[in-house]
Amino acid sequence: MKCLGKRRGRAAAFLPLCWLFLKVLQPGHSHLYNNCYAGDKVIRFIPKTEEEVYALKKISHQLKVDLWQPSSISYVSEGTVTDVHIPQNGSRALLAFLQEANIHYKILIEDLQKTLEKGSNLQTQRNRRSLSGYNYEVYHSLEEIQNWMHHLNKTHSGLIHMFSIGRSYEGRSLFILKLGRRSRLKRAVWIDCGIHAREWIGPAFCQWFVKEALLTHKSDPAMRKMLNHLYFYIMPVFNVDGYHFSWTNDRFWRKTRSRNSRFRCRGVDANRNWKVKWCDEGASMHPCDDTYCGPFPESEPEVKAVANFLRKHRKHIRAYLSFHAYAQMLLYPYSYKYATIPNFSCVESAAFKAVNALQSVYGVRYRYGPASTTLYVSSGSSMDWAYKNGIPYAFAFELRDTGHFGFLLPEMLIKPTCTETMLAVKNITMHLLKKCP
Repeated sequence: MKCLGKRRGRAAAFLPLCWLFLKVLQPGHSHLYNNCYAGDKVIRFIPKTEEEVYALKKISHQLKVDLWQPSSISYVSEGTVTDVHIPQNGSRALLAFLQEANIHYKILIEDLQKTLEKGSNLQTQRNRRSLSGYNYEVYHSLEEIQNWMHHLNKTHSGLIHMFSIGRSYEGRSLFILKLGRRSRLKRAVWIDCGIHAREWIGPAFCQWFVKEALLTHKSDPAMRKMLNHLYFYIMPVFNVDGYHFSWTNDRFWRKTRSRNSRFRCRGVDANRNWKVKWCDEGASMHPCDDTYCGPFPESEPEVKAVANFLRKHRKHIRAYLSFHAYAQMLLYPYSYKYATIPNFSCVESAAFKAVNALQSVYGVRYRYGPASTTLYVSSGSSMDWAYKNGIPYAFAFELRDTGHFGFLLPEMLIKPTCTETMLAVKNITMHLLKKCP
């Protein structure tokens, strides 16, 4: 087993695709990625002038850095918080450039490999302490998540129904959990997690939501009302191929795993592949970029399957919630343009109450607002598509944190992150049950 000297995206020469040295443990797994990230750093800088922006973009292209925040170098402008993952052999050059250009920077992660191994050891210990049942405070592989779904389908048939809406590019089933008390005419909420493979806290939250609903619906009046009056369609892992790949080969893989006939680079950004201003601002036409929009809208079977399902059920689905990381934001349309949505007052009110509820638990602050102004402009997103296709409440969460850990949010932060997010989701859902359209 070895690290291949290739990087994903146009960064094909940057992030090594590591064949995983996999040590199987029961009931969890420990992943060392064959020491591929030894000496790699994650660095943050904030350009203050146009000259700094130009210089940073130029050296970033030369070194082919892996952008953690924002998702593309094209988004970098004056005042933009920029987090880059740089391999050991490029970190000296980047740090030297930043020092010479007098650009202030901060090293967020000194050695990525050590951070990964620390998390891996913690997971092993936690899994050993939880042999009696499923542990919601660790990250789980795709196989474990799908086994969990099958188990719930058998043990909670009164509230859970599991089904598949299709298959991924690599042939994996796209499983959904339908949660709620059975009734003919009920409105519904769609929840998906893991559109971007490396954002592991997303699938962890989807599982947490289901767990909390099953545990508290008898004792919590709000949860009981939610399950009595609504169905929840929950997709714990949207990008199943990419998520699996992030566990086995490249921890920081983002896209799907589809092949391109003209380029060796694989995958499409599943959150740029929707038919709403497809491949416009904020999306790339280059197959090697992390924000590649795909050869055509809904080119990815995962996106096509979800879009078909939402189209079929859009008369009943009243809310679309998608969970990402990281930035601590609650976003709503539009993402592809600077404009106010028609039902702004209802959506803004729901967002305001949700972030306040979230903050009430641990004091964690979330920014909220239209995605285009709160984060950046991006076309072809699932949230915009859902809203444009008649789902009046469409939100995208960017969960913890704001960059200290980034995509490597420690497992000890799963519980607090999910606990506070539950309050926000319940708040939005209860808002939906009121008269506001």
